[in-house]
Amino acid sequence: MAYQAGGQPSELRPVPAGLEAQAYLQDYATLLEAVPFPSVVVDHRWDVVLANTAFASLFRAVGPHPTAMPGDNFLRFVLFHPDASSVLGEHESRWCLPMLAHFAAAVERHGHDHGLQAIRRDIAQDPIMEAAYRHGLPHWIRAVGEQAVEHDGSVRPLVHPDPRWGATDCRVVDETPRTLRDLGYTRLTLVLRPATARRRQRRTANHLTVVPTPEA
Repeated sequence: MAYQAGGQPSELRPVPAGLEAQAYLQDYATLLEAVPFPSVVVDHRWDVVLANTAFASLFRAVGPHPTAMPGDNFLRFVLFHPDASSVLGEHESRWCLPMLAHFAAAVERHGHDHGLQAIRRDIAQDPIMEAAYRHGLPHWIRAVGEQAVEHDGSVRPLVHPDPRWGATDCRVVDETPRTLRDLGYTRLTLVLRPATARRRQRRTANHLTVVPTPEA
């Protein structure tokens, strides 16, 4: 059974699909639970459709939030949850800016979606994030290249609450099969690096105060 972050068994979110698609998702939830690494299925709004126990474990220490829990909407968690930087290392440059870039692309494709519009309004309420979204993001993409905004294959720092992992890295792997993609979903797995591959964490800002320059 797949779980949402927070440790409670998840129920399949309502989907505009028939019984066969729902049966597929039920079976896919069983597959997801067998994966040892954090793995999540999201829709175009980044609403979480399915998440496994490893995903819940990664975020088990984050506090409650009315709109930005990782098991509800992962984009909102990255952008708005005050505890996000405690789990997502180099939060601003390695997580927020790529997610803002994906959000901008989603708005271009689904501009009238009420869920995306609500996220856009919340971004506008934060002057620093709004400036990063409207002005900093295009400059950052030009500076670091289009590959920096891609999730699949990117290596990003994490701080796992399990001391066996602690401060480590993960590789983000897009594992979306055709059936999920046809349903409008994306599956991402965070493949945790072993302890011998851990990297030194750099001190970073807690908010979108700067647009980082590309790493050497």
